[in-house]
Amino acid sequence: MMMTFIPPRLRKPGIYALAGLLFSAAWLVQGGRLWWVSILALIGTVAGAVRLYRLGGTDTDEGDRIGSRADERQQLVSLRSRALACNLAAITSFIGLTAAIAVKGTWGWPFLVPLLITGYGYLFGLGSYSIAEEGTPDDADTGRQARPPVSS
Repeated sequence: MMMTFIPPRLRKPGIYALAGLLFSAAWLVQGGRLWWVSILALIGTVAGAVRLYRLGGTDTDEGDRIGSRADERQQLVSLRSRALACNLAAITSFIGLTAAIAVKGTWGWPFLVPLLITGYGYLFGLGSYSIAEEGTPDDADTGRQARPPVSS
């Protein structure tokens, strides 16, 4: 689903602001003696969103990524960094789960949940972006072998 109704320069600052607002609301709802942390979280969120909006208007690599104007090279770097983050999350979850099992601890379930989520995400990505969805090879439709573009 494309976010065409939101201008490209507002997409990343908007997502950042929404996440920060939810974080701030969580501190406020939690109440108690630390309710004031919600004010600090809100101030940090506003400052961060304004910084992202201003950076999105610059003509730099970072500005292009934040302003949703990234070229293929920048998109590949972003994709690789997200893949690395997913791999690290899966590895650390596996290590934590293995340690909990080894010491017969009951605290292993918080490690199992992210491991299952990253595994499901990986399988979902394979199913969504696999080659089988793109079509058949050239010679599968006709029953005869496709000719090379240049014959020798």
